[in-house]
Amino acid sequence: DAHLADRLLESVWREALWLINDDIATTQEIDDAIRYGFGLRWAQMGLFETYRLAGGEDGMAHFIKQFGPTLQWPWSKLTDVPELTEELVNKIATQSDAQSAGHSIRELERIRDRNLVGLLRSLKERDWGAGAALNQYDKFLEKNADGDALAEEHAPMHLLDIAVLPAWIDYNGHMTEFRYTQVFSDTCEALLRRLGLHDEYVRAGFSYYTAETHTQFFDEVGVNERIYTTAQILIADDKRLHVYYSLHAGADDRVLATLEAMYLHVDLKSGRVCAADTDSLAELMRIARSHSTLPRPESVGRHVGQRKRRQAV
Repeated sequence: DAHLADRLLESVWREALWLINDDIATTQEIDDAIRYGFGLRWAQMGLFETYRLAGGEDGMAHFIKQFGPTLQWPWSKLTDVPELTEELVNKIATQSDAQSAGHSIRELERIRDRNLVGLLRSLKERDWGAGAALNQYDKFLEKNADGDALAEEHAPMHLLDIAVLPAWIDYNGHMTEFRYTQVFSDTCEALLRRLGLHDEYVRAGFSYYTAETHTQFFDEVGVNERIYTTAQILIADDKRLHVYYSLHAGADDRVLATLEAMYLHVDLKSGRVCAADTDSLAELMRIARSHSTLPRPESVGRHVGQRKRRQAV
């Protein structure tokens, strides 16, 4: 396997050298073409099974015969190629049939797509390669979202709507505690963006720091289930932001967990609490006034170990 890999890698390497020498591409453009494109497919299906899918239901032999003449075209510096005789075409097609182990094209497409989703999710978590591009696109969508669509008047703000990823599942088959915390943290970031406090605000030297939180867990959720979060502003002034978050199951709206948090507005240079300016407070205070008419959640102010209130008989 090492010998095969070396020969294939050497071929790609030599072609890449020509692309740079002829000023057709830069090193970054070549790497991006691999990691954003065929590299994702090759990582799970290699070269020939990728082409098998490209050939569709007509099969590998049809695909090779269709594109065989292009081997003589000057698309590449690697023009020393074997003649695509009937014998070679049949040899490749037979080996490809055996390699696919009886899977139909549609089955292979589903396998490919599931694998691609898994690879991209993993890359998103690490903010690398194609995953970094997806994260940048998510931020673009969030920044340019219609604010009125995200916050109904006199109702908690609907902020996140996502699926539970396979990497979030523990040995019990449910979303692990750490991921509940992550979802609430991501919801906080979404809330701050909704209030207009984007990256530019942090670069200007200001942000909100978490002073205190209290989380309650009520129910479990499994892989690929849809979940969403809401936020209700309890108290807001020029220095404090008191928020009550709820995590819900998308299927039936049941509450999975809640988090109560107190944030303080901080000058990042001094590290001290400071008052936010009037402009940055405008949207926050507007929503806070709207939320002031909402019922106060019963568990606000609870401490660890506190017994639930008994229902009146």
